[in-house]
Amino acid sequence: MAITQHKVGSGFNAHSTADEVLAGIELAGKNVLITGGYSGLGLEATSALARAGAHVIVPARRPAVATEALCGIPRTEVRELDLADPDSIRTFSDRFLETGRPLDIVIDNAGVMAYPNTPVGPGWEAHFAINHLGHYALVNRLRPALAPTGARVVSVASSGHFLSDIRWDDPHFRHGYDHWLAYGQSKTANALFAVHLDALGAAGGVHAFAVHPGSILTPLQRRIPREQQIAQGWITPEGRQADGFKTPVQGAATAVWAATSPLLDEYGGAYCQDCDIAEPATTDDMLVGGVKTWAIDPDSAARLWALSGELTGLDCFS
Repeated sequence: MAITQHKVGSGFNAHSTADEVLAGIELAGKNVLITGGYSGLGLEATSALARAGAHVIVPARRPAVATEALCGIPRTEVRELDLADPDSIRTFSDRFLETGRPLDIVIDNAGVMAYPNTPVGPGWEAHFAINHLGHYALVNRLRPALAPTGARVVSVASSGHFLSDIRWDDPHFRHGYDHWLAYGQSKTANALFAVHLDALGAAGGVHAFAVHPGSILTPLQRRIPREQQIAQGWITPEGRQADGFKTPVQGAATAVWAATSPLLDEYGGAYCQDCDIAEPATTDDMLVGGVKTWAIDPDSAARLWALSGELTGLDCFS
């Protein structure tokens, strides 16, 4: 069934913060897992959810750095995880499942941008592997922990999906590499992952959403030279953030809203932006955003799920 993309009148907008969208939401006793929850938007989401009473598990490739970043934030814990390493994902998941704790919310937030052409794992393209396949494997392995009465999985996508559909004939860029197309493909994959996960998980109480957090300058852009950021219009020659960009606390809001808002109960699989469901994209302007048809197509979502299952050897929902 095609995803219907239309605003639901959330009462929030591009300027809303994570704390604002959580006002009145009770999260005491809830367990939340946020990949990359110790830096950038992830750190802001972790902080806001913890303030709302949730216990937040933060998987981290650099546990010492994560522990320092989360110092002073109550109800948080750090566990080691490298999304580029299938063995690390298996170890993390097995150890978490041994605790017997349920997961009420999973936010697939970690990711890379403008990564060099460095195949990871069994030769996978790095953006596709880290941004998509790592999260696909993680959620599948954690399937037994997903609370059966209302668990939500939020996949942090991006208007970067405008740059590329899934390259079905060459998803690992073995014939010509372009880091922007690779990033774009991975963000399309993030959106399609939510579409099919919701289709498979809804009967068991698991719903999924994809979100575009907006344009925000965070450590995600660390590999992009300053000159290129100026040329892209992200910062001014004087080093100021360009107009139209959000602050990190605003950028974290849509993922937090998608993870908790009761307004989304009947809209599983939707792509969200500015703390509401996004409208279909009518231009190619990524600052305006919206969602392209290829990022919410159910047939493509099922095809990507099958490909991901083949690559990782995992499919715990079908």
